[in-house]
Amino acid sequence: MIKAKPFIKWVGGKSLLIKQLEALLPADFDKKEDVTYIEPFVGGGAMLFHMLQKHENIKHAVINDINPDLTTCYTVVRDQPDKLICSLAAIQEDYYRIKDEEARKEYYLHVRDRFNNKPTDPIENTTLFFFLNRTCFNGLYRVNKAGKFNVPFGRYERPLICDADTIHADSKLLQNVTILTGDFEQTAKHINGNTFFYFDPPYRPLSNTSSFNNYAKEAFNDMEQIRLKLFCDRLQDAKIPFMLSNSDCFGKNGTDRFFDDLYAKYEIHRVWASRSVNANAAKRGKLTELLVRNYAGKLQKDFIIHKIEKQLSLPI
Repeated sequence: MIKAKPFIKWVGGKSLLIKQLEALLPADFDKKEDVTYIEPFVGGGAMLFHMLQKHENIKHAVINDINPDLTTCYTVVRDQPDKLICSLAAIQEDYYRIKDEEARKEYYLHVRDRFNNKPTDPIENTTLFFFLNRTCFNGLYRVNKAGKFNVPFGRYERPLICDADTIHADSKLLQNVTILTGDFEQTAKHINGNTFFYFDPPYRPLSNTSSFNNYAKEAFNDMEQIRLKLFCDRLQDAKIPFMLSNSDCFGKNGTDRFFDDLYAKYEIHRVWASRSVNANAAKRGKLTELLVRNYAGKLQKDFIIHKIEKQLSLPI
């Protein structure tokens, strides 16, 4: 049986952090009945697919993203998987016929232009999105201030553009998922009974040169990070558990306490994560990220998280 998994590559995806995220869930999570799982910044959906397959007490999920092309992908995968597969198979066949790299680059740039002209047909738009995601440099999704996708050609000879098995598995799992497009705060309308939030917002840059959060033309700057924290405060007041991921600015240079101060009243933990997106291979590798939560329990102090905090001499 094919497991559901992210159908696209996504910078900052949580596939490699799933075990650490799972270890930080509420101790009584599986004892709750009829849980509503809400993810306001869904991105590639690694945590979503994990939670829906691991925890059978999640009866409904709500995902949101400000990127309409991305949420259209989720909607098409959920509602029209067979039409999408046929369309992806056709563009994959066309691409595989091209043997010359320069000709493949021209094909890629033509598809990118079509995508930036915003096709109104959701199948076409999603097909172009999938194609660009598989053939662009490092699977990045980046737009300029005009909202135009501008990632360069990736030079892959035979990338898997049509993964029919994954699309079918994902479609089945997404049937009870509500898909929203827009600001993260709108997800509050979908709180219902036993609700759990997981936030994976655009990360705060660790330096002026390492920033990458151009997932949408709207910037997610420090004021937006603060607005997100105030939203978390409202969840805390309503006794709704949440977990949040973000970059570890303090762990990077030992002076930037933006998140440590912002979330001081909550539990802050540090976990190892891999950085795989950098033009300079020497700058790829492991670094720490923050996990913030408004509840206690289930964290085991002999777990890797404690070891990281001890190794880095960071506040536990």
